[in-house]
Amino acid sequence: MPARTGGEGNATRYLIVSADDFGLSLEVNEAVERAHRNGILQAASLMVAGPAAADAVRRARALPSLRVGLHVVTVNGRPILPAARVPALVDRDGNLPSDLVEAGVRYFFNPRARRQLEAEIGAQFEAFDATGLALDHVNAQNHMHVHPTVTSIILEIGRRYGMRAVRVPFEPLRSPGTSVLQPWLWLMRERLRRAKLIANDFVFGIADSGHMTGSRVLELLARIPEGVSEMYFHPATGPWPAIDPAIADYDFAGELAALTSPAVRDALASSNIRPTTFGELAAADAP
Repeated sequence: MPARTGGEGNATRYLIVSADDFGLSLEVNEAVERAHRNGILQAASLMVAGPAAADAVRRARALPSLRVGLHVVTVNGRPILPAARVPALVDRDGNLPSDLVEAGVRYFFNPRARRQLEAEIGAQFEAFDATGLALDHVNAQNHMHVHPTVTSIILEIGRRYGMRAVRVPFEPLRSPGTSVLQPWLWLMRERLRRAKLIANDFVFGIADSGHMTGSRVLELLARIPEGVSEMYFHPATGPWPAIDPAIADYDFAGELAALTSPAVRDALASSNIRPTTFGELAAADAP
């Protein structure tokens, strides 16, 4: 079984298939349910402040085999706390920052923003805990949990809520930002190791975000390396009203089709790749 944060000596290829943005819309929720019931989807990451979060929780409770984690939102979304509680985090419309660099600078250098960020992340963990769902894993919108300040807050608060696994967004193939982030990814992985948390070795879906179609998934399955990989998707049955323009060009239906594709399912079944979840790895790694 892989070590807590992956690494040396893994002769087996493990694969976690997950979906982000669970709770963002009814169209996303319907796709997650369909991809789990009729496809290869094993896990989903819940946006507790998402417009359709309550519907997502209802579906998850009816799908006990679906592993659900927390998708922490610190950018490109709305806080779960009232805007008046986090004025250093939101704009005049109550939205969290959309500029990732500006948000990162603010969260690192502004003590007031850091205190409010801690309160907001704590409220998101509390909201997830209130659902009664088991916390399978944690990651963040736009991978902002790589930011050292966000990492610190998640590590501190997550241990109070039984967090056992965190996504490390390292894509080995052709993600242009990976080399720039490499020092921060190394630091993040080392901090997770010290905290005795499970993490994946590799992730697939960053370079092809929103375009994880069947043909691309088949190509990636043939290149899954030894160790623990996570392949994540953004499925939906289609676009929805008030969709963020930044993701309006995503092939949501194409990603759902890939997750339910007989060709993809057969390719996975005929490979020596072992499907798993963060929760299964954490349980196997427990003393």
